[in-house]
Amino acid sequence: MTRVSQLFISSLIAGAALLQLSCGDATADNKEQASPDEGSKSEAKANTTAQPTKPVIKSEEEWKKSLTPEQFEILRKHGTERAWGKAYDEWKKQGAGTYYCVGCNAELFSSKEKFDARCGWPAFFDSSKHENIKTLRDTSFGTVRIEVRCNVCDGHLGHVFSGEGFDTPTDQRYCINGKVLKFVPFAEAGKTDSKKKAE
Repeated sequence: MTRVSQLFISSLIAGAALLQLSCGDATADNKEQASPDEGSKSEAKANTTAQPTKPVIKSEEEWKKSLTPEQFEILRKHGTERAWGKAYDEWKKQGAGTYYCVGCNAELFSSKEKFDARCGWPAFFDSSKHENIKTLRDTSFGTVRIEVRCNVCDGHLGHVFSGEGFDTPTDQRYCINGKVLKFVPFAEAGKTDSKKKAE
């Protein structure tokens, strides 16, 4: 009986480690507490949806001033928030709206592409603005993954996975760190659908 218990516990630990690697290394979210200025930064940014018209380039010090420590760790240092955290819980409760990059305000995703993959991070089956997303081959942690970055500020967003069998139009899962997404409801932004304007 002891041997079976040990095998079961080992399987659980290995499964948890594999889940963590599926989207990242969980380096950026060792704490759920928001920094004192996080709320004011988020509120200030949520009131504007003006799109950048050129690449956004800043020094490391400028990024540190405009982002929370957790956002900086993810966006600029390729970190990953902890799975099943506060950002994921908030994302699941958000309704119809658009998701912008916290670093440069570029539109990335909308609720039209959102789905709950039950992986512990926000998931989308496609981007709402393909020109604002770029992908790169990532060979960290001894695996080959496709990294997703903001094409405007070159910030790390997460990874995209294909062929996992999700019942979505693309069978892709953009596994994105919630802390680097800024959500603006459609009604608040004064529009009904970001794609209608493009059509």
